[in-house]
Amino acid sequence: MKPAKAALTGLLAIIAALAAGHLVAAFVGLSASPYLAVGNAAIDLTPSWLKDFAVSTFGTNDKLVLLTGMVIVIAGIGVAAGLASRTSPTPGTVVAVVLGVVGIAAVLSRPDIGQLSVLAPLASLATGAYVFRYLHKEVQQDESRRGFLITAGLAVAAGVTGQVLGSRTDVEGSRRAIGDLTPKTKAPEIPVNADFAKDGTPSFITSGEDFYRIDTALSVPRIRAEEWTLRVHGMVDRPMVLTFDEIRQRDLVEETVTLTCVSNEVGGPYISNANFVGIKIGDVLREAGVKSGADQLFSTSDDGFTAGSPLDYVLERGLIAIGMNGEPLPAEHGFPARLVVPGLYGYVSATKWVTDLNVTTFAKEQGYWIPRGWAARAPIKTMSRIDRPKGFGKIQGRTVVAGTAWAQPKGVAKVEVRADGGPWQEAELGADVSDSTWRMWRLELDLKPGAHTVECRATDKSGYTQDQARLDPVPDGATGWHSISFTVQ
Repeated sequence: MKPAKAALTGLLAIIAALAAGHLVAAFVGLSASPYLAVGNAAIDLTPSWLKDFAVSTFGTNDKLVLLTGMVIVIAGIGVAAGLASRTSPTPGTVVAVVLGVVGIAAVLSRPDIGQLSVLAPLASLATGAYVFRYLHKEVQQDESRRGFLITAGLAVAAGVTGQVLGSRTDVEGSRRAIGDLTPKTKAPEIPVNADFAKDGTPSFITSGEDFYRIDTALSVPRIRAEEWTLRVHGMVDRPMVLTFDEIRQRDLVEETVTLTCVSNEVGGPYISNANFVGIKIGDVLREAGVKSGADQLFSTSDDGFTAGSPLDYVLERGLIAIGMNGEPLPAEHGFPARLVVPGLYGYVSATKWVTDLNVTTFAKEQGYWIPRGWAARAPIKTMSRIDRPKGFGKIQGRTVVAGTAWAQPKGVAKVEVRADGGPWQEAELGADVSDSTWRMWRLELDLKPGAHTVECRATDKSGYTQDQARLDPVPDGATGWHSISFTVQ
């Protein structure tokens, strides 16, 4: 067999295997697709330092980079299997079986899919082995062109059909059917001077499209509100199961809350602010009757992600949110419901697509990130960031330094700025909307032409000023003064 035909045989066989698994997954759960299941397993098994590197390097594109890398690796395996099988189909068949077993193991390791989901990787295994042997025989009989064309066509059709069928859950239709979410208690109106967007800060309210996302799963869960339920159990007197309609019929409240990711480096972008609508978690838990000794609310997402929130924070200020910025939650931000707990980093407070609330203790349960080296309790640290000027930029005319500070739930009392190691100057603050939100700041500096370095630091309402020492995000959030260098012309 010629090398080119051998390589193409292996490549087409592996494509057909993945397409078959994706098609079957459309009926048993799209997360069971071997391609996605292996990717999710890879994420779960990736060391924390490598995950941190991926997030800091690729940002919210880290999943795309992983999927692209998987395509390259899988294609390489297929080509290598084909080249190793120029005289016999046995090596390629063995590779197909091994990859199928890997897919089965990945699916069985997922906590968010049922037992029937194993049918998807089994379909991949059988299809991969069969197609490889079929194409190998076609090449030997010099009928490779017809076999290649048929296989390629069927693989594309199967993959596309699987994706279409797997995405058939009408989430957007379910969102539209909800209509307006009218809170009984509305958030305060946002003053016009809440931000300094004209000077380079973000707008005070972040749109759904711009709101940061850090997920562990490769695919966004697709859940209709009509089919969603939330189980409340554990160390409670009266376990409960709530439907979306039951939550909606309760007294809805609207709160403006800033969410922050613990992965944020000093000056990082993973912080956003929105108006969330929902019900108080504390009201639900008090209705259920929290037993003595409980200190953690352990939440589980539809995709299997788990998080543990300190119970005292949750009882005081946590929300089960069903709306965001005047409409039902976007699918990528947790529709039908998510948790929002001001004052805690997102990995212990902001479970999206939440389906289960277990009142328990930190001694009994650990959330997804805790065994991976992150702190169990993660209060947000007082921080500030310079948004303008940009690092190494060039400025003409007046020098306006503007940025963002946050200290949820204590609130920001002041922000100070200094240039070139000189005296600290107090910045002008935007309107104080809530202690659970970020606060914008600006300061005009009189700087001579040339190179300059500017630093900022925030002080919260408890009197604490953010630490100068630079520490990495692991295990409980970064610290340090943000600084930038630029040139005045």
